Amino acid sequence: DIKELLCSSSNIPRVIYFCLFAPTEKEDMFQNVLSQVAEQFSRAFRINELKTEVTNRLAMLEKRVELEGLKVVEIEKCKNDLKKLRDEMTSRVGNCPCKYNFSDDGKKLNPRRDVPSYPKYTLSQETIEALKKPTFDVWHWEHNEMLSCLEYMYHDLGLVKEFNMNPITLKRWLLGIQENYRSNPFHNFRHCFCVSQMMYGMINLCNLPEKMTLTDMGILMTAAVCHDLDHPGYNNTYQINARTELAVRYNDISPLENHHCAVAFQILSLPECNIFANVELEAYKQIRQAIITLILATDMARHGEILDSFKHKVDSFDFTNEEHVTCLKMVLIKCCDISNEVRPTEVAEPWVDCLLEEYFMQSDREKTEGLPVAPFMDRDKVTKPTAQIGFIKFVLIPMFETVLKLFPQIEEIMVQPLRDSRDHYEELKQIDDAMTEKKKTENMSLGGKKK
Repeated sequence: DIKELLCSSSNIPRVIYFCLFAPTEKEDMFQNVLSQVAEQFSRAFRINELKTEVTNRLAMLEKRVELEGLKVVEIEKCKNDLKKLRDEMTSRVGNCPCKYNFSDDGKKLNPRRDVPSYPKYTLSQETIEALKKPTFDVWHWEHNEMLSCLEYMYHDLGLVKEFNMNPITLKRWLLGIQENYRSNPFHNFRHCFCVSQMMYGMINLCNLPEKMTLTDMGILMTAAVCHDLDHPGYNNTYQINARTELAVRYNDISPLENHHCAVAFQILSLPECNIFANVELEAYKQIRQAIITLILATDMARHGEILDSFKHKVDSFDFTNEEHVTCLKMVLIKCCDISNEVRPTEVAEPWVDCLLEEYFMQSDREKTEGLPVAPFMDRDKVTKPTAQIGFIKFVLIPMFETVLKLFPQIEEIMVQPLRDSRDHYEELKQIDDAMTEKKKTENMSLGGKKK
């Protein structure tokens, strides 16, 4: 049987013999068989070629993998070397987080795609009413509670509806804000909340929604929330004198305030945190510019300029005049930023301790680096009363009394507490002076006895 004959390759010689001597009429059939056999041989050879090619390719790939592995090792080595260098630089400049290091916390700006998970705090009716008043005690609240309060303010003022905000985006944005405030003694997230709550209180106390637009309310609140983002705990004077990265970047012009603006809009540039995502482009540009204007106004170096401008407008103030309204908004955020002494003494006084602690950290650093030290920040020269009296008398009271001309309703709840606070610290100073004089007298008498 021819089929059986072809079953194994060992019969191939016999097939060839059979084909050569077979009858002529079967030659065509056997020629076809021979073609199939020849094709099998060809396939066998091609398989060997393919095996060789695959082997060569595998060898090349293994070599590439080895090289890539070496590259990874080198990259890791470089990363470790960079980390060592960074640590060395940090140790050389001490614990000052504001020098050379502003980009280190950039990782905080990573988008949050998850639903924010901070514990929800349900506001009681008592808390809701207290939030609207300058007497609100900001020390009793945890971060998640402050986040819930801020979230409530945006809903209560109608800003979520006005800007068509996604409520989840609002939560993510607030978390992003909180994470980008540093743990400074004074310029921290609690200070952010303090300023924002005072702004919310003034909006309600002065009935601003009846006189200004909801867009203005959104600008005021958002600027208050963002006004000190990523504050390093060292003021503009230090930045400029120490020639820090921020001072160089912003040409010594309000370096911190420019940085706060930049961080604010870095956060807003993340789709997951953009509370203004549904605002039309032209409207967004105006909102952005207005927020920048307000944050830059918090630089105390511009205090006299801004207050003088407002004084010239206040007697004939026109709420339909855009320039007048912008100037008012600048003064309002300034009032809120430095409003601690408006609050009850038990709420305000701990803030003085926090501020002096931050001042002393800076002045100690300045002494170490051989930089000028401001007397009001020097732990060897300043006391609580001396730190506060001049500030209240010559900065706070004149500014709030100017605002009082436009909003008489703030006198009892905001201006009078400032006058009381001034009197309180003047009494403390008298006590301190009396004790100092007593010690001098005692020392003199002791010295006389020794002689």
